[in-house]
This record gives sequence, C-alpha cells and structure tokens, in this order.
Amino acid sequence: MTAVALLDWRSADHFDSSGDKPCVLCTKPTPLRSDNGKPVHKVCAEQWIGAHPAKEGDR
Repeated sequence: MTAVALLDWRSADHFDSSGDKPCVLCTKPTPLRSDNGKPVHKVCAEQWIGAHPAKEGDR
C-alpha cells in the first residue's frame, strides 16, 4: 500500500465561487483551486503528489 499525501484544503482560498473549470489533471469540472490558483480536485492533487515525491533541495 502506498502512502498518499493528505492536503488541508479547509481554507476558503481553495474554493472559487466564480464557477467550475477543468481540473488540470483529470479535466473534469471543479470549483477547487490549488495553492497556485490552478483548478484541481483535492484527490487528484493528492494522487499527483504521491506519484511525484519532492526531491531533496526542492521547495
């Protein structure tokens, strides 16, 4: 079993009330936004982070 990153998206900053946009990972509509403002489902972002671990020196 692979560990999955769990993101804390309780902040209202992760919800865009202007409407849904296609998720950058799965292309299905979502009102959610990443920390960078990109439309992405929380689950999609968590799966992507799990598949692309940070390398030492990143950040």
